[in-house]
Amino acid sequence: MVEKLGTRDVYGKTLAGLGETNKDIVALSADLAGSTKVSEFGKKFPDRFLNMGVAEQDMMGMAAGLAAAGKIPFASTFAVFATGRAWEQIRQSICLPKFNVKVVATHGGITVGPDGASHHSVEDIGLMRGLPNMSVIMPCDGHETKSVIEFAAKHKGPLYIRLSREKFPVILDENCSFELGKASVVRDGNDLTFVMCGIMVHIALDAAKILDKEGIKVRVINSSSIKPLDKNLILAAAEETGAIITGEEHSIINGLGSAVAELLSENCPVPLKRVGIEDRFGQTGDSPELMVHYGLTPEALVKAAKNILKKKKNSPSEKLYSSSPDAVLEQV
Repeated sequence: MVEKLGTRDVYGKTLAGLGETNKDIVALSADLAGSTKVSEFGKKFPDRFLNMGVAEQDMMGMAAGLAAAGKIPFASTFAVFATGRAWEQIRQSICLPKFNVKVVATHGGITVGPDGASHHSVEDIGLMRGLPNMSVIMPCDGHETKSVIEFAAKHKGPLYIRLSREKFPVILDENCSFELGKASVVRDGNDLTFVMCGIMVHIALDAAKILDKEGIKVRVINSSSIKPLDKNLILAAAEETGAIITGEEHSIINGLGSAVAELLSENCPVPLKRVGIEDRFGQTGDSPELMVHYGLTPEALVKAAKNILKKKKNSPSEKLYSSSPDAVLEQV
């Protein structure tokens, strides 16, 4: 049976564990401690836990003040509220002075399900990616989440960490180690490459298995570090496989797909397809049904892969990308 973990559950347990050895860690909640799982930290360390109420702007301002005083604040609420309601405070009070605040937002994407469009955050990565000094991370499973939170406690500077409501399959080893600005190949192949983040990584692996039966070998990259992006690994994949498909539980505008498109267009323009939410809001429904409705399934990725292989075959630059990496960069 496939092991499933909730990234928000792992966050709560990991933060509570870190609080035992690092007395500078402080947790803040905007009246959603139970849902974001920072309640576990609050129960163990009530003197280092602040429930700010339904006041996300105040929470970010308080987090900035705590960071200025030498503390390590983890500020948590739903992704749509953290990045939407409190964007100005994050910009002015956290990113501009480069304060050491960790914004850990749960309930990202459409897998918030029945909560509907008002709670489905499909633009949060774009809002955070555009801020100078802000790094953006979306772990692919529970094990990577643990490593990300451990990294966050040691890292100096603003971080936006996007987590999910749903539990989904574990992909990486329990002892995996996250590194900012680095992606990893979780499945190798030379016909095309999937560059994915979050829940889409395991969906891409399922799609790759289907394509493998048809003789199509897909490389799958887990790009949990969305900003900074692992430029070297993604460019190498573009050069070696000649086609890229990105996937994210987020708008295709300003998210991972846009970041990869920007990178490729300036350095190695190969056929590219961005799979994600196509400039729409979410809607109420069961999470699995919504994933199907918005085309975030193995079957959708299989279809996209077959279409992009046709573009790759017919591309006038096909010969270019069969050259050495150095030759490619010289000609581009």
